[in-house]
This record gives sequence, structure tokens and C-alpha cells, in this order.
Amino acid sequence: MAFLEVRNVYKSFFLHGKRIDVLRGVSLDIEQGELVSLVGASGAGKSTFLHVIGTLESPAAGEMRFMGRPVFEMNDAEVAEFRNRSIGFVFQSHFLLPEFTALENVAMPALIRRTDRAKAFRTARELLERVGLSGRMEHRPGELSGGEAQRVALARALALKPALLLADEPTGNLDPATGEGIHQLLRDVNRELGVTAVVVTHNEQLARSMPRQLRLAGGRVNPA
Repeated sequence: MAFLEVRNVYKSFFLHGKRIDVLRGVSLDIEQGELVSLVGASGAGKSTFLHVIGTLESPAAGEMRFMGRPVFEMNDAEVAEFRNRSIGFVFQSHFLLPEFTALENVAMPALIRRTDRAKAFRTARELLERVGLSGRMEHRPGELSGGEAQRVALARALALKPALLLADEPTGNLDPATGEGIHQLLRDVNRELGVTAVVVTHNEQLARSMPRQLRLAGGRVNPA
């Protein structure tokens, strides 16, 4: 039994009355602790695939088992609970709350879960130190560089210790050198914390730096 099993997942959209088949029977296994990159042409459905396995969108058909648990058979409340407890997200835009400091942004998920305040902030400090921002904790997003803001977003995604980290073009808005720094940080987090991670990227060179590379084309996922 794989950590994450995806079987025959289909997803379509309708645009101007025309059906667009984005995922056409995607199947793959991801083992616990793997670091996987996913590449593909623009519009191939990479983000859609990530949103489906992250339970942000429902598939038209198919199965997904997370540590043996059939995710797509859960009701809405169970899916929301599963997503909040088990999955961390990093997007191309960092989506930090501008009125709060970096420390407060990272602590926010735990505070929303009514975690003890002292514990939430202690964990947030540890995570910001881990991503190299020990000197920027009290800065607000507008006072951070793009790379620093994305590091805060990564720390926030790890705040509740997710089993699965999903990163959707996390370096898309960054210059190449800063982007490589974020990818190296993802590799470090995967190795040091054992977090299973799937990283969608358009950068083939950076994708090849991941231990396992996949390509989405024609609605299916295959080795890159």
C-alpha cells in the first residue's frame, strides 16, 4: 500500500458550452517521504491535478487513497478535516495576510485550530528559523522580498505538521537564483522533516533536481 494512491482520476471543465477534458485517467503512487516534481506545458492541467489530490477540487471520477483511506468517499466535513490536518499548500503567490507579521502569519493556522498560543508561536519561531528568517519575524509581508515572503508561506504550510506538502509553482514569481533557493529549501524540508512533497514547476532544470520527476501531458501523468 502506497502512502498516496491515485487511480483513474478524471476532471473536466466546461467553457462556452464545450467540455475540456483536463485529466484523463491519471494513476500513480507516491511513497511516504518522496519528493516529486511535476512538469508539463502551460494549460496541461498541473494545477488542476494538484488541486484534486489536495481536495480543493472534486474529480469527475476516480479514486484516491491516503494511507489506505479512500479520500473521495468522505463527506464534505470529513474532507475539510482531512485537508486541514494532513495537507500543507504553497502557491505561486504567497497569500500572506498583509496586516500581520511573518511570525503571526506562520502561527495563524495553529491559532485557528485553537492550539495553545504559546505553543503556536514557539512552533512558528522554530519554522521561521529553519527557513532562514530568524531576523525577519517581526516584519510584515510588505517589508519582505519575494523570496522571503515565499519562505514565510512555506513555514506557514508546515505549521500543522502536514503529512503531504503540495507546492504549485512556488518559484513562478521569483528570479532564477531566488527560485533555486526555494527549491533547495523544499529539498531540505523533505530530507530533514520527512515531509512527502509534490512540487509543480515550469522550470525543467529545477524539476530535474528533485529525486523523482513526472510529466503531465495528454491528461495523463508519466515519468518525465
